[in-house]
Amino acid sequence: MTVTQKTILRYPSLSVASAFEKEQALIHRVEQSELNEALLLWQPDAQTLVLPAGQKWPQTPELRRALSSLGWQVQSRRTGGAPVPQLPGVINVSYLTVWPANTPYHIQTAYQYFCTILQSFFHQLGIATTVGDTPGSYCDGDYNLNIAGKKVVGTAQRILRLGAGTGDAKQTVMLAQACLLIDADCQHIVAPVSLCNQLCGHPDRIEAEVHTPLAAHLDELPATEQLFQLLTQAFVARPPLEVGKA
Repeated sequence: MTVTQKTILRYPSLSVASAFEKEQALIHRVEQSELNEALLLWQPDAQTLVLPAGQKWPQTPELRRALSSLGWQVQSRRTGGAPVPQLPGVINVSYLTVWPANTPYHIQTAYQYFCTILQSFFHQLGIATTVGDTPGSYCDGDYNLNIAGKKVVGTAQRILRLGAGTGDAKQTVMLAQACLLIDADCQHIVAPVSLCNQLCGHPDRIEAEVHTPLAAHLDELPATEQLFQLLTQAFVARPPLEVGKA
């Protein structure tokens, strides 16, 4: 029997820890064949710096005290490559989808597909975006969304292999994540990242000026629920997945 079950979850105010738990619960439901597609939209309820788990970013007492003095909590995550600031004024997207059966997985195709959906969200607001890296931004990558060269969205991705087969016989599930700067002060959000880099011995220089929030490009910023609805519409109306094209 083919599973066609989908779900959409939207949380306008949620702790980072709770959001990660809800994301993991969705992954479990996909693994149990209860879902083949899921969309999770959420906005943090408090200032939290998310650190990748591992020795590269140790959560020392000194780091926790320093971040606390700036008003930031700390939360670890099993995935990710660099610190990411989460706070009200940021919207997060987690999108789970089963990759087409008997079709090779291409990371470039998967990223571009995800970015195309996100670009359609901005298009609904009359804003043009480009996809690429943003030197000087926190957690930089090749698949940021930029407005006039400044980063407004960061993306990440990982895949899950499901089923009892081996290699290509296993079913592939894509988990794509995005962090959208909606109404955040860029100087404020880079401060904990710069502090973390300093205390963890990383020389990367983070520049507030290479980031931009959505609010800076609109005369009036829609309410969070309206933005959630526009994001939902972008995913519902997404184009067909064309595998093999980057």
